[in-house]
Amino acid sequence: MHFNVKQFIQVVTAYVLAVFAAPQSVFAQAAEHVVTPAEMYKVIVDASQVREENLHTVKEFVSSEKARHALQSSGMRPEQVKNAVASLSDAELAQLAAKVHTTQADFAAGKMSDHDLIIILIAIAALILIIVAVR
Repeated sequence: MHFNVKQFIQVVTAYVLAVFAAPQSVFAQAAEHVVTPAEMYKVIVDASQVREENLHTVKEFVSSEKARHALQSSGMRPEQVKNAVASLSDAELAQLAAKVHTTQADFAAGKMSDHDLIIILIAIAALILIIVAVR
């Protein structure tokens, strides 16, 4: 096998010219889109904290004494529902936490009765179990 110096120099020259001929704005634009590790870490920590808050909200809602009684009377195991909450996706958990906040606010404001609260609780628990079972 023969090493062709002339061909090697031509390839290297073409490469160097291509790199230096590229507009500097291309490199500057690429640098603007780089995310620092600190920014990535902050986003991950924030997302984790939001998930934990949502998880706590939903678990607390399905763990109350009223919830436990309502779930047992409807044939659901409260611990199964509580454990299933952790396997929900971030989006599903966020939606359920929002529903829980709305339900609790409406109940506190007197917009719904105990009966309404129990029906909503059973519906949320059933939804949790269905989502987990489908996966």
